Amino acid sequence: MDALKITTFQAYLFWENIDKNLNNLALKLSGIREKTDLIVLPEMFNTGFTMNVERCAERPDGKTMHWMLEMAQKYNCVVAGSLIIEEDGNYYNRFVWMTKDGDYVKYDKRHLFGMAKEDTVFTAGTQRVIVDLHGWKICPMICYDLRFPVWSRNLDGAYDILLYIASWPDKRSAHWRSLIPARAIENQAFVIGVNRVGHDGNEIYYSGGSMCISPVGDVVYYKPEYEDLYTFTIYRKDLDDTRQGLPFLKDMDNFNLEI
Repeated sequence: MDALKITTFQAYLFWENIDKNLNNLALKLSGIREKTDLIVLPEMFNTGFTMNVERCAERPDGKTMHWMLEMAQKYNCVVAGSLIIEEDGNYYNRFVWMTKDGDYVKYDKRHLFGMAKEDTVFTAGTQRVIVDLHGWKICPMICYDLRFPVWSRNLDGAYDILLYIASWPDKRSAHWRSLIPARAIENQAFVIGVNRVGHDGNEIYYSGGSMCISPVGDVVYYKPEYEDLYTFTIYRKDLDDTRQGLPFLKDMDNFNLEI
């Protein structure tokens, strides 16, 4: 497919209130007025970024997974975002890629944010994931992963889109605004970052800044502050022209990453 339509929701999240978040998200998503291929929600979209796993974790067959399937079927597209999953006695900050058929792909956050003690509560993922959507290869990442470029390195042009979902605080928003374009340029890929807005239960403020950056660093979409439900289109030709005209990926250093 030459063109891909993506809907991002820079959402306000209600602290540790799964039912209220799912109801609010469903209401706001009803504002989608055109066919879309993918709906992207922020990190821990059903609870906010909390370490209270006893209260907020769900099983893989829990209500939020069922809600994601319902939304995927309603809008005839993929729905993606992360939530807290409890599995085999471990807790994961898990990105879920839910299709309308009920099949899903999971990516467990690799880099856990030690400043919030995420690393003491959650189990880190060990596998990078690439998903396919209408011929586009997409690599999902979660928030803190953005700071670690080796983990996202586009060796052999493995992906076309690098997708970050986040709860990235306003006080470090300059880093967010700098690193996302850097990842796009160095990996010659579209990079999409979807953040949240508002205050959480720890009085941390999130100012959004969700964006899509092209493989040459141009801004396709950018939204600071406030909730925003927005659909934009990216084009294969822009990706191909960049890689053919500036064939930098072939000169990347090869390496082995120890997990």
